[in-house]
Order: sequence, then structure tokens, then C-alpha cells
Amino acid sequence: MVDQIQHFLLVFDHDAGQLVEVKLFGADGEKAVAAYAAKEQELADNRSVEIVLIGSDSWETVKLTHANYFDGSVVVSKYLAGI
Repeated sequence: MVDQIQHFLLVFDHDAGQLVEVKLFGADGEKAVAAYAAKEQELADNRSVEIVLIGSDSWETVKLTHANYFDGSVVVSKYLAGI
């Protein structure tokens, strides 16, 4: 069992169909939230970008719980939205 939650900031560009930024903050939740707020402000006008702050026990768990950012399914889902 993990003693502290690890924080991960993901920036996914839907137009590009890929993660364009990943930042790891370890257990520093305050720094992670501040970085998330700054990134939201920085990219406020970019509607194709999704910014996600995730708390997890490990990077491996993030890749499992948010697999859509890594396996291409986010890219495909935009084509299925109208079905």
C-alpha cells in the first residue's frame, strides 16, 4: 500500500490525438493543484486541449485507469460521438 497519493498532470491535445505534456509532482498536492490552475489559465482559449490532474498510487495505475489517453481510444471516440 502506498503511503501518499502521487499527483500527475496530463495535457491531451484532441486535435493531435496525443498526450502533449505529462508532469509528475510526487506527493506535493499543493504544487500539483497550482500547476493545474496555471495550465488551465494558459490554455483557456484552446478548446482542443484537455487538462487532467490525477491522484494515484503510481504511474502504472494511471495508465490503467486512464488508458484512453494512452491507447488511442480518445481519438476514436470523437468520431463515434454522433452515433
